[in-house]
Amino acid sequence: MAIQIRPFRFSDCQAIANIYNESVQHGGITMDCEPYSSSKIQAIAAGFSPRETYLVGEKEGTVVGWGIIKRYSDRSGYRLTCETSVYLQFSETGKGYGQVLQTALLEKVKEFDYHHVVAKILAANQGSIKFHQQFGFELVGIQQKIGLTQGQWQDVAIMQLLLS
Repeated sequence: MAIQIRPFRFSDCQAIANIYNESVQHGGITMDCEPYSSSKIQAIAAGFSPRETYLVGEKEGTVVGWGIIKRYSDRSGYRLTCETSVYLQFSETGKGYGQVLQTALLEKVKEFDYHHVVAKILAANQGSIKFHQQFGFELVGIQQKIGLTQGQWQDVAIMQLLLS
């Protein structure tokens, strides 16, 4: 069964937090070290500019994944650059849902008239790097020992996608 992609609603905040918190607790996926609450997700969404959003993936009425488009920087020179991320419930990975969500996210990026898309990925997360390469992202650099999570230094892979 495929997932349906739709715009996020504030009623999705707890589901988004729950999915994200799987990655926080697992480690090796995000630089966040503390779980997010529904109110934290709500505050992030409330602060979105008109060209930022969450999209959610639903299966049988349940949110099983989400993606975010956020400005790369609030400095005006970066106004055509955004950053994206995709997260799925761990139990829903490997089913093609990430590809459906990423495709919808990139369509929305184009609708928002961005030219440059950035993904920052923990360098050890080779699955995510390969996933992004399938969509045309290229690795442009590694920031070494940029973060410390679970007592381990983390390198971050910077990937980019240039849109025409």
